[in-house]
Amino acid sequence: MNYLEELYLHQEWADAEHWRAVESLPQALEDHAIKERLVHIHLVQHAFLWLLGPRDVGFEVKKIEDFPTMTALKQYAKDGLARMNEFVQSVDATRSDLIEVPWFKPPAKITPRHALMQAAMHSHYHRGQNATRLRELGGTPPTTDFIVWLHKGQPAAHWS
Repeated sequence: MNYLEELYLHQEWADAEHWRAVESLPQALEDHAIKERLVHIHLVQHAFLWLLGPRDVGFEVKKIEDFPTMTALKQYAKDGLARMNEFVQSVDATRSDLIEVPWFKPPAKITPRHALMQAAMHSHYHRGQNATRLRELGGTPPTTDFIVWLHKGQPAAHWS
């Protein structure tokens, strides 16, 4: 397994751990800041998948209103993470071609490897913000450090 495959398996596990923690605290499920960040985290994951993929269709920007329930948002998260893990397993991690990131003006030009690293680190950053908010609401955020995942034997994501 290459490092990107490990990074993305960890990301899926860490996202699932956070989702379970959020779901265990009713006020967290209703918290606007947590919900907005969850939409943002998973939207960006989908955006990078689109960026790295064939781009045969346009990218649909989602908003919190597009998810009538947290279950719908969670399914969007699970679908995107599963598709990203499939993609990461099939991609040549040594590709050196440049892709344009169109949401920068002028577009940023980065390698697919750097795009994948950015997407994972971006999610990690926002999980940390949600962990802080979860603690403020009286919950207990999970410890999702990469080394903890390694120590636990690299467990698969458990969403419920």
